[in-house]
Amino acid sequence: MRESVPHATTPDELLRLKSEYLIPCVYHFYRRPPHIVAGDGCWLIDHEGRRYLDCYSGVTVMSAGHCNPAIVEPAIEQIRRLQHTTSIYLTEPVLRLAEELAAIAPGGLRRSFFCASGTEAVEGALLLAALHTRRPGVIAMTDGLHGRTRFAMNVTGLPMWRTDPFGMADVYHVPFGDIAVLDGVLGERGGEIAAVIAEPIQGNGGIRVPPDAYWPAVRRVCDERGVLLILDEVQTGFGRTGRWFACEHWGVVPDILAMSKSLGNGFPIAAFLTTDAIAASYIRPGASTYGGNPVCATAALATIAYHREHGLSARAARLGERLLAGLKDLADRHPCLRSPRGKGLMVGVDVVDAAGSASPEQLDELLEALKDRGFLCGKTGRGRNVLTLMPPLIIDAEQIDALLAALSACLDEMEDG
Repeated sequence: MRESVPHATTPDELLRLKSEYLIPCVYHFYRRPPHIVAGDGCWLIDHEGRRYLDCYSGVTVMSAGHCNPAIVEPAIEQIRRLQHTTSIYLTEPVLRLAEELAAIAPGGLRRSFFCASGTEAVEGALLLAALHTRRPGVIAMTDGLHGRTRFAMNVTGLPMWRTDPFGMADVYHVPFGDIAVLDGVLGERGGEIAAVIAEPIQGNGGIRVPPDAYWPAVRRVCDERGVLLILDEVQTGFGRTGRWFACEHWGVVPDILAMSKSLGNGFPIAAFLTTDAIAASYIRPGASTYGGNPVCATAALATIAYHREHGLSARAARLGERLLAGLKDLADRHPCLRSPRGKGLMVGVDVVDAAGSASPEQLDELLEALKDRGFLCGKTGRGRNVLTLMPPLIIDAEQIDALLAALSACLDEMEDG
């Protein structure tokens, strides 16, 4: 299906501009990338009017769908009234949002600090942990991803995202999912460790879901050593895994919770939440120019309301089971797919070669074929070989089935040579 579009700049022209004016660290998917000009619900539309089912949600941002009027219209009305003030002025939307987050966050997490990106939220969480404990050290997980600024990059455990040539001291990485190693490092260095930071389910690490006993055990050993637990729910938060926050699957409450992405459904907003006691450690000025911007806060309030009204968490759990079952069926029939996994609509499956080794080249071919059939999907993992599916939570069963049918057809064509 093709639609009229407002302009028709070709991808080749945009690639020329990109190569001339952007810092070369900025990459894109696809050998023949489409020029995306519009979005509508679960759909993205290119410069020629072709529609693509978005199965990645802008890396799990657009959970309530593209250009959702229930979110866009309140933001537009707010723009007409008041577009910006900094956090040094008193405005209502950010405080109403803080009240809402306290209502949906687990446990006693009720104090918010707002900023503009997930990276900032992680940086702020790490700073707060140091202020509260008066300790410099941090334990992070191999294959985790926490952001592009220096501290967030150093706690990141994926080599491709650790660009800093001078690694920071006092950051220690342990294997994700292995409680024994974590306990051992805490036993050796617990007196200098402020916090353990991790994603409840690793996103860019390849949709890695830990054993059921892992998170309760992490919470226990942190408590025993007087170390804070920071959970980075930038990707997993707001219904993606079938709960408001993924930590709820294991009944674990962190000391500090970082969030962004789906919080604003495309509007740049982020926050970290903590308890009254920990928040009391951060009293020196901490203003943020864009933190709690009234437009973004209004959009976030509308996003939370939409999630509630449409039961998006329950929807993600239900449709995620359908998607995962379909992937398991495909993996039974296609040896290049291995270990389908995930929770809710955060799902991944390894793409491997005939020897069972990671095959990023084969995944790139598969992504290209899916794109040509009208499906935009993701790739993650240390070996960049995990087909990653994180569609908007408003996706329906028919669209899930269409995605699985397209994937099956692409695999058949690739195996036929």
